[in-house]
Amino acid sequence: MRKPLGILVFSAAAPVLVAADPPVLRYVPKHEELAYTFGGVAPARHIAPGTRIVTWTEDCYDGAVTRPDQLPSKVAPIGHDNPQTGPFFVDGAEPGDTLAIHIEKLEPARAYGISSSFPGFGALNGTDRTAMLLPDLPETVWFYDVDREKAVARTHSADGKHTWEVPLAPFLGCLGVAPGNGEARSTIVPDSFGGNMDCPEVRAGNTVYLGVRVPGGLVSFGDGHFAMGDGEIIGTAIEGALNVELTVELVKRRETPWPRIENADWMMSLGAARPLEDAARIAYKDMVQWVMEKTGLGLMDAYEFVSQNAVAPLTEMVDPLYTVLVKIPKSRLPR
Repeated sequence: MRKPLGILVFSAAAPVLVAADPPVLRYVPKHEELAYTFGGVAPARHIAPGTRIVTWTEDCYDGAVTRPDQLPSKVAPIGHDNPQTGPFFVDGAEPGDTLAIHIEKLEPARAYGISSSFPGFGALNGTDRTAMLLPDLPETVWFYDVDREKAVARTHSADGKHTWEVPLAPFLGCLGVAPGNGEARSTIVPDSFGGNMDCPEVRAGNTVYLGVRVPGGLVSFGDGHFAMGDGEIIGTAIEGALNVELTVELVKRRETPWPRIENADWMMSLGAARPLEDAARIAYKDMVQWVMEKTGLGLMDAYEFVSQNAVAPLTEMVDPLYTVLVKIPKSRLPR
């Protein structure tokens, strides 16, 4: 069990509000309660800071794909991509605060996961933004059987002659708050508010920090992934419904312009943009600033430190904005 406030790093000037006896919300949304945008949705529940939420999320296909012979473009409702559980209104959260979301448990809620290619979508397919005078790659569906005992997902080739396994590594493809300025954004989009980050580090054992843009924050999550390779190049992970347990804490008077992720060993900054290099620049800049905050280094020293120590996986390059994660091992921070 996570120790309360075990890895929060904010200064005493940014107090963390935690209930003396943290409440637990057990909530399984009905299908009609799912949300399909970040922002523009009434809260599903109000929660106190420090609430542990025990819940469930639907898969990215809105639960519409149930057999390998079903094409998502034919059966999944338009505009119902990446359904969200929530949003949750965090009492006392105001613009300029930060939500610290401790992800405690994620596990497959079904015995199968699904991956697919889509026409006009994917890193190696022609899209509306990468226009090519070539036909789309064929829409294809792969069903993966979840082997809980071996902790793998298993599928086979289209001709049935080959099989392969992928180790289970569940994470939330979407985790976000409502954007500012009254915006409502599609659940396909990642941005400074979080959203469809498709980042494998949004997993159990990690804490995600998101800056509050509207009263209550309105945090939601979904798009369960059982596993995914860097880049998500075909356009989907091994998608599936998840059982979710997480705790939402409130850090007052602390702004977080872009999503940050932390555990005992790593600090991580995420950037989202197109072109890809701008996503990387956002994440690197935020990491330089975070290192300055943690260590007291000056700008140029922090810039040099990050330059020589960062790891930067490409998390996805298929969504309307691409995402890059910059990671620094805490063990290398200057004393």
